Amino acid sequence: MFGQYKRIRNEWVGVLTGKGLSYGGSLARTEATGYGLCYFTREMLKDLANTSFQGKTVVISGSGNVAIYATQKAQQLGAKVVTVSDSNGYIYDPNGIKVEVVQQLKEVERARISEYAKRVPGSEYHEGSKGVWTVKCDIALPCATQNEIDEESAKALIANGVMAVAEGANMPSTPEAIEAFQKAGVLFGPAKASNAGGVATSGLEMSQNSERLSWTFEEVDAKLDGIMTSIYKAASSAAEKYGNKKNLVMGANIAGFLKVADAMKWQGAV
Repeated sequence: MFGQYKRIRNEWVGVLTGKGLSYGGSLARTEATGYGLCYFTREMLKDLANTSFQGKTVVISGSGNVAIYATQKAQQLGAKVVTVSDSNGYIYDPNGIKVEVVQQLKEVERARISEYAKRVPGSEYHEGSKGVWTVKCDIALPCATQNEIDEESAKALIANGVMAVAEGANMPSTPEAIEAFQKAGVLFGPAKASNAGGVATSGLEMSQNSERLSWTFEEVDAKLDGIMTSIYKAASSAAEKYGNKKNLVMGANIAGFLKVADAMKWQGAV
């Protein structure tokens, strides 16, 4: 698509994201959504609970890019991730998910996640992807699909003592689930803020294209970390200003609305 765009328009501009590295793509784009989710969650834990990923048990749904790299980054930050899933069922590995095995299965072999249990002693495969939310944990990161956490699943997480939920997929929690989390005092990071790392890094890719530069993985990752930290601060500041610092759903909505409204105002659109 990018090649044909260049041919038709006779110009090179950063109009498409996720390009190959040899023709304008960015390092860390593949990892960005999962990494960004963990950076947002880290800030939420630090600010609202005075804690971190260190020593926490994390459940993650999905086994695609977002889930794989959220697992990798959460483990780098000191957590133990004990689940991944696909549409058929989920893996429970009490010793911590081995990311390289999931990558081999999903990125190379395109196999079902059930194969993980055949390769990793001590792990268990369970039919039914929703069962992942019945696993006891401190932090839950839904990274699979829309509406995967319903009210029943939310209540199961709450009953098992979850302290924080942050969304890596697009709207993975139903409105009823979000209400249940908020009523129970569970920290909740909404997708419109917590899973912004992918599109943020698309913006970084566009910047590199405009400048004819190619940043290192570490440079892109550091910029992503800064962006996700800023997104968290914008949401939490708006939530606090309007009456409920812990309500990041409200905060993200208000911060996003004000950003667009201010831009429209100062550019004469209203």
